[in-house]
Amino acid sequence: MSNKNIDDIEVKNCECTDIHTNIVDKTKEEMPEEEMLYDLAELFKVFGDTTRIKILYALFSNEMCVCDIASLLNMTHSAISHQLRVLKQARLVKFRKEGKVVYYSLDDSHVSQIFDCGLHHIEEMYKR
Repeated sequence: MSNKNIDDIEVKNCECTDIHTNIVDKTKEEMPEEEMLYDLAELFKVFGDTTRIKILYALFSNEMCVCDIASLLNMTHSAISHQLRVLKQARLVKFRKEGKVVYYSLDDSHVSQIFDCGLHHIEEMYKR
């Protein structure tokens, strides 16, 4: 990402005081319910942890057990289990048991779409 400090980024303010009520009213009608926006914010908070991002990225290509993920990320089983619990609670990962082994994978294609969209945004920022 850019080395710019957030304080160095200029924001342009509107110099008019007119409220465009037609735009405000239309937007208000289209906005999701407050509870849905809260849940969306909570979902994005889950993406706010580098370890969870690494786990999701790892699960892009292969389902993996906790031992595999712990080895890949050089972390303890308990640390990985904790992060998987958070990801599972957010319905970003799912698991299946095969004998004594529990394999984790992305919950559905939406997860990879969210991830891809965010990653493409970051890649574009690097190109600027």
